[in-house]
Amino acid sequence: MIFSTTNSLEGKTINQYLGIVSGEVILGANIFKDLFAGIRDIVGGRSGAYEKSLQDARSAAFTEIKEKAEKLGANAVVGIDIDYETIGTNSSMLMVSVTGTAIEIS
Repeated sequence: MIFSTTNSLEGKTINQYLGIVSGEVILGANIFKDLFAGIRDIVGGRSGAYEKSLQDARSAAFTEIKEKAEKLGANAVVGIDIDYETIGTNSSMLMVSVTGTAIEIS
């Protein structure tokens, strides 16, 4: 499966547009991660716990669009957009969404 943020793939011909695919992952905030992230924000540096959570969520969302695209008969997804949003009471959750167009290329 080829993934691209562009609307076409250089050197490839799009034979068929098969539909829009999306994957969403919602992460709940963990009180211990919040505590240590807050301390790290005070003293500076990066929050490894949050970075790992975001990487895992993004990976899961890409897995979801891959599975959906394969069910449509696609071998690529183009026009990919990745969004991050806080949701829930007091923005206590983070949503990662990945959307693109499933295509068949040759």
